[in-house]
Amino acid sequence: MEEKNISEQNISSASDTKAKKQVPLRLNQNLWNELSAWAEDDFRSLNGQIEYLLNECVKWRKGKK
Repeated sequence: MEEKNISEQNISSASDTKAKKQVPLRLNQNLWNELSAWAEDDFRSLNGQIEYLLNECVKWRKGKK
């Protein structure tokens, strides 16, 4: 029974990953450094920080319309 739960969790994690799109992104070194430091301050990965900032920008834009 427990093995089934572990398998279900693995499938769930795999489908969550598939729900996100991958986007190649090129950043200059200065911007990379700034975002990395900011991410570290906020206890996020660089990818998590970029996703957070993009989400905030989208919320801000929607609020201005």
